[in-house]
Amino acid sequence: MNTYIKKLFIVIVFVFFMVPFPVTGFSDEPVRLGVAVVKTGELASYGISGLRGVELAVQNINAKGGIMGRQVELFVEDDLCLPKNALIVASKLLIHNVHAVIGHICSGATFAALDTYKNANIITISPSATNPDLTQSGDYPNFYRTIASDDTQALVQIEFVINQLKLKRIAVIHDKSVYGKGLAEYAKEILKKIDKRKLVLFEGVSTGSINYTQFVQKIKKARADAVIYGGYHPGASKIVRQMRLKKIEAIFLSGDGIKDESFIVSSGKNAEGVYATAPKDTSAIKMAVDVTRAYRAKYDEEPGAFFMNAYAAVVALANAIETAGSLDYDKISKVLKSEFVETPIGKIGFDERGDATGTGFSIFQVQNGVFVELK
Repeated sequence: MNTYIKKLFIVIVFVFFMVPFPVTGFSDEPVRLGVAVVKTGELASYGISGLRGVELAVQNINAKGGIMGRQVELFVEDDLCLPKNALIVASKLLIHNVHAVIGHICSGATFAALDTYKNANIITISPSATNPDLTQSGDYPNFYRTIASDDTQALVQIEFVINQLKLKRIAVIHDKSVYGKGLAEYAKEILKKIDKRKLVLFEGVSTGSINYTQFVQKIKKARADAVIYGGYHPGASKIVRQMRLKKIEAIFLSGDGIKDESFIVSSGKNAEGVYATAPKDTSAIKMAVDVTRAYRAKYDEEPGAFFMNAYAAVVALANAIETAGSLDYDKISKVLKSEFVETPIGKIGFDERGDATGTGFSIFQVQNGVFVELK
């Protein structure tokens, strides 16, 4: 063997041992779990509560010996709930060679990242991304969620406004986000099928707007007795405030994008009486009681939106890996779509599209400064 060949051989051996190949056979290698959330900005409360759900679930799993005898290691990235950031976050998590991802929080960010995960055969479970096309399009077989989709949420909203509140003039508005516009579109289509005469306004306004006066004036001109809003709490609080300043007494109903203490804090007294659809209250379930107690002990406050759903996502994923006895994508997918598991949001499974079975939405109302589930 000449000198050149010897040197080439040494370089090849060196590179072989230095490159981090995904290995599944060593029990001391951690299970690497990516977490894609929003930790800064106006929507941070949603992401932080979701992250805490992941952290507490992993803490509990590791304390019991981990998954397949291996500890779980977290890699957390902040996407600001923005699609362009989500794409960067997805690439970062791939560099960490994660085995699965919990996230993203917002539907728009989730869409942006999913192709990256799909191409890498990475299971992705969101606790909060509700846009129906994430599962119903069939484009993302690697995607799952522990929350029901917006077509279900919109139906609950319309039935409540028409059948329970008996209101007849409905304005459907949104914040132009993927989540907000999607939810509003479903509400509009359902309403048109029931009685299109009840839809008196359908329009969107960007959350970047400083002054919502003209937009709210359109609601007043339409003589709406109900406003259904698709969007997040920053826009919702501004619209509600303007509505009350204009003496518009129409009820305000939104989705899980506002069902958070941040909406109540930013809206002040104007939050009182506002309705929101959100995942059903499962706080009486034993596992939910236990994890809520752990949350209070660690953070000295009540759990926020999507905490339970994020905890449930980790539990479902851990069960699938443990049952499959492998980190193989196909084996984990098969278990996720065939097994049920007990979680803080109830006993859940996933259908062929990746939607969680056993989940649903309830109507909540702000009463005396807190969201209360209406029975």
